[in-house]
Amino acid sequence: MFVCCLPDIFRKLMVEFRRTDLHHEQYVFFFIDVFADSLKHGEPWARGDEDDAIARDAFQNVKILTYREPQNPEYREFVKHLKRDAKQMFNYTIEDSLMNIIAGGFYDGLMLYTHALNETMSLSAGRPAGRVVTQRMWNRTFHGVTGLVHLDENGDRETDFALWDMIDTNTSAFQIVLMYNSSEEQLTAKPGTTLHWRGGVCPLDVPVCGFKNDNPVCATKTVTIHQMVFTVVFFIFTMTLTVTIFIYRRMKLEKELVAQLWRISWDDIQMGNLDKVMRSGSKLTLSLRGSNYGSLMTGDGNMQVFAKTGYYRGNIMAIKYSNRKRIELNREVLFELKHMRDVQNEHLTRFIGACIDPPNICIILEYCPRGSLQDILENDSITLDWMFKYSLINDIVKGMVFLHNSVILSHGKLKSSNCVVDNRFVLKITDYGLSSFRSVSDSGKDAHSYYAQRLWMAPELLRMEAPPPQGTQKGDVYSFGIILQEVALRRGAFYLEGEPLSPKEIVDRVVLGEWPCLRPTIDSEIHSPELGQLMQRCWAEEPTERPEFNHIRVLLRKQNKESRTNILDNLLSRMELYANNLEELVEERTQAYHEEKHKAENLLYQILPHSVAEQLKRGETVQAEAFDSVSIYFSDIVGFTAISAESTPLQVVTLLNDLYTCFDAIIDNFDVYKVETIGDAYMVVSGLPVRNGNLHGREIARMALALLHAVRTFEICHRPEQQLKLRIGVHSGPVCAGVVGLKMPRYCLFGDTVNTSSRMESSGEALKIHVSAATHDVLREFNCFQLERRGDIDVKGKGKMTTYWLLGESDSQ
Repeated sequence: MFVCCLPDIFRKLMVEFRRTDLHHEQYVFFFIDVFADSLKHGEPWARGDEDDAIARDAFQNVKILTYREPQNPEYREFVKHLKRDAKQMFNYTIEDSLMNIIAGGFYDGLMLYTHALNETMSLSAGRPAGRVVTQRMWNRTFHGVTGLVHLDENGDRETDFALWDMIDTNTSAFQIVLMYNSSEEQLTAKPGTTLHWRGGVCPLDVPVCGFKNDNPVCATKTVTIHQMVFTVVFFIFTMTLTVTIFIYRRMKLEKELVAQLWRISWDDIQMGNLDKVMRSGSKLTLSLRGSNYGSLMTGDGNMQVFAKTGYYRGNIMAIKYSNRKRIELNREVLFELKHMRDVQNEHLTRFIGACIDPPNICIILEYCPRGSLQDILENDSITLDWMFKYSLINDIVKGMVFLHNSVILSHGKLKSSNCVVDNRFVLKITDYGLSSFRSVSDSGKDAHSYYAQRLWMAPELLRMEAPPPQGTQKGDVYSFGIILQEVALRRGAFYLEGEPLSPKEIVDRVVLGEWPCLRPTIDSEIHSPELGQLMQRCWAEEPTERPEFNHIRVLLRKQNKESRTNILDNLLSRMELYANNLEELVEERTQAYHEEKHKAENLLYQILPHSVAEQLKRGETVQAEAFDSVSIYFSDIVGFTAISAESTPLQVVTLLNDLYTCFDAIIDNFDVYKVETIGDAYMVVSGLPVRNGNLHGREIARMALALLHAVRTFEICHRPEQQLKLRIGVHSGPVCAGVVGLKMPRYCLFGDTVNTSSRMESSGEALKIHVSAATHDVLREFNCFQLERRGDIDVKGKGKMTTYWLLGESDSQ
């Protein structure tokens, strides 16, 4: 077996080979490793892991094929110069390996090309063609650095190869044992070496049992007595189990037939209040009932509504009577009743059981209180949109698909009066199967209702003397086409525009099959053209041209992608979408409410302190509070009256708005509360409503310095050349604070400290900060403010007071 891959992959292959249950001595692996990468470290199987022992044993089946390194002196000299030049010119160390043959081959190739080019140019005057030079290089032999170089007639160089083998299993080292000379086509053994074969002999080209143990010789084995006994016992057990299952199922079937689980006693049925017949016109016999549901026609064409119900085990059921005198329970009838119990689908009315007690022979079925499809279509008070119509049509198709694939195979009496609707507006098909219970008609051939009930019957069945009671599948497709037109137009069964024919005339013309065949009217203005084409295909004259119900379901799904479920499911899905949209709308409105509430709260926090605003939001009364020590800032604009007199009211408002907007942005950086602004006066306090110890003096001082610095660079929009002069006064002391008023409530300060701070401002000077002695004492504790004594001044209402100028703040603490 010859293998060419990476050394690591080959080692994994040999490890897996050794672990297999094979005759290892019959296999030899020739690993093609032309540059001897696996032999760099002498032991190609060694990796230093737990698989080394297995790999060492497996490599006894391995022979490694490599290039043979030239042995001539020219090659050794070339490799010597190659190593030296690589080190000197590129600082690269070339190791001893067979890869050096490539460099020697490049050198020999260039020399060969040079000789051929010189010879060609000496024979031709001009520049020789490349094809001529190439042909001179082929089929040529010369001595190069890699030895005797021979190119054959195709330009391929013949190369020498070496075969390595594990001669000594003790050392597990690989050595060259054979050498192949391509120019002489000779295989020569290296002196003193022999090939090593596991098992002592050279294995066959193909293992005895084949590479896949598929040799018939090995496959033919003698069957032991134990294997033969096991085979016979297994065969007997299988046959016994099969026969037992067959007998068990047969007995179970017979037991079900004998048990008559479908049988209901008439005494167990309680007649309900819905048992009523409303008649109009002539008498109607039971044999004329098309089904238990729906509107039927009397002999004179009048309408009657019939519904027979009763209670069985506390549940309301539909009762379908039969006018047969008695029912013979033969094997065929028993199987029919069993099949009716086995057939279960959400689009088929569930068979509850049957009563065969004369004269009350009837079938008990699931009751659907919404009436028949014919009732719904004839009720003009019920509005049917196309979503509703497609839902009803899809329910019919689903029920017929299941019925055609069941043991019942076909319906035979499919019409709109045999399609009933339950509380969930799911349409279900009834009156299927149980042909033994069908009523025997005793009406004359000319009876109006006799032909009215045959408007849904296929032409091929109408032409039969005795059509099969279970009908045919193609006949059911024809009946579905009539129902489809009945649902689309809502003008009765087999509606013909402009041709008021009686049911007998319609049936007679359908039986004749005159061309063109009589079919109901199609109105493309009411329904889609695709739906009209489906009707025509369903009531085709040739049964083989009518589509299967599986195909009809696909066509309807393409026409109406929304109504793939019943009407109630569609309604619920729409309500769910509306609920989801409503939730998104509520969430969006709630988010908007929270955003507006946040804006209102931010506005409230701008008017009142945060703690006071929270009390007012909770409906609490804000009690006035006394504070032992706070610092109050007052400022106004010197010469504001003159500026106002020379400016328009709008310019004055703009000036104050720009100035106080600048101030408001600055004071946000300090632990202060803006009390109010009155005209050009600006009042700020620190130390309330949240107490901060003696830090209130420092916060007000720093804020005053910041405001004074800002006003020096403030520019009046309408008078940019004029310097705005701010006069500041600060005083510290006790105050009382509280909310005043209910409308436009204000957080006001009361006490002598307020008046004194106002006097500090009014008795100060422009672009200076005038502080009282009390504030001076507070600021001295911080040892970082530059204060200058102004001296004793006469303060209105206070007498003589020692005051100071606040000049700035130093970095020392």
